Amino acid sequence: MKELFGSPGRVSGFMLRTGQCLFAAASVVFMLSAPGFYNSTAFWRRGNSFYAAEISLFIGRGLCHKWMRFLRIGLASYLIASMGLLTLWSFGLACLDLHALRSKKNLQNPVLVSLFVVGDWVTSILSLAGACSAAGVVVLYARDFKKDFCRSPPHFACSRFQISVVLAFISWFFLAISSHVMFWLLAAF
Repeated sequence: MKELFGSPGRVSGFMLRTGQCLFAAASVVFMLSAPGFYNSTAFWRRGNSFYAAEISLFIGRGLCHKWMRFLRIGLASYLIASMGLLTLWSFGLACLDLHALRSKKNLQNPVLVSLFVVGDWVTSILSLAGACSAAGVVVLYARDFKKDFCRSPPHFACSRFQISVVLAFISWFFLAISSHVMFWLLAAF
């Protein structure tokens, strides 16, 4: 049985999972607490259907405005969904690690480790995709458009979104370490 940093049922594994959970939750909180976040996205204020909200936005507006609105709706919502999934996954595994530490149980059996590997890799891919796509939109708004969307009305809270993206990348980094360790533990069986 390998003793690796971040193994399940170890203090280092518990700390990695706690870090993942806290940084992912902080990323969601910063994204949702941005001023005007709910007003700038049709996903949150219009109907139940994402596409119906998009169609209603396309009527009577310019192509550039339509595209920017679509980017804000889709990618910010995807980052929130992926970080929410990561928060739940990491919180559950942190609780499992804490239980194993308190009861001195061994969590390193092939079935559990293979479950951890699959879950870590799936959440890792989803969270990296969410963080990268949201980072691309933030860079697009903050630096690439000729009209500065961060300073002109309606204000787009670029600093809050940038902090949210940085927190998402930190959370993904902790998850990448965990998934790498889990993969090596599975290979050691």
